[in-house]
Amino acid sequence: MTDVLAATPDGLAAAALVLHRGGLLAFPTDTVYGVACAAARPDRVDALFALKQRPAQRRIPMLVAGLAGLPAGWRVDDRARALADRFWPGALTLVLPPAADGETQAFRAPDHPVAQALIREAGPLLATSANISDQPDTLGADEVLIAFATQQDLLDAVLDGGAVPGGVASTVVDLSVTPARILRPGPVGRELLAAVVELSDA
Repeated sequence: MTDVLAATPDGLAAAALVLHRGGLLAFPTDTVYGVACAAARPDRVDALFALKQRPAQRRIPMLVAGLAGLPAGWRVDDRARALADRFWPGALTLVLPPAADGETQAFRAPDHPVAQALIREAGPLLATSANISDQPDTLGADEVLIAFATQQDLLDAVLDGGAVPGGVASTVVDLSVTPARILRPGPVGRELLAAVVELSDA
């Protein structure tokens, strides 16, 4: 059975423990409910894919409280700092290159007090929307439980932070290239971004 945890200090501590032990946890964000494993437990990403019934080739973004909370190993330049200063926490995802060889990684700081408190308690999260792949988003703890009713053996807990508003997925900006490139338009528009960093025409 999936545990339901209140968004209290005790509940947040219990949620962090679930994640540290390798569990999967659903929680509220500034748009929809998400589901995550601890970024320190990348071995649990396969379980996240299984829960969502999601194609394994699709990448998962990392949620952080801010640039200071990024794990080591990522190249953070002046553009990333300027964009994070202006738009984080909020609806902007930054794709950063690795400091050495390897693949890029997408990062976002969600603008929700429960999500922020959870990340501060548990550390960065590898997170995606809390729904079966290609099914409707979930906007509350009850909807999460319904969505994963047949998957409760895979979802360890839900952190109940109340209803969330839904909304448009975040703008995604690729900072692994120069000029920066918008990969997915979203709530943070091109004009706002262009006032902070140079953008490619593509």
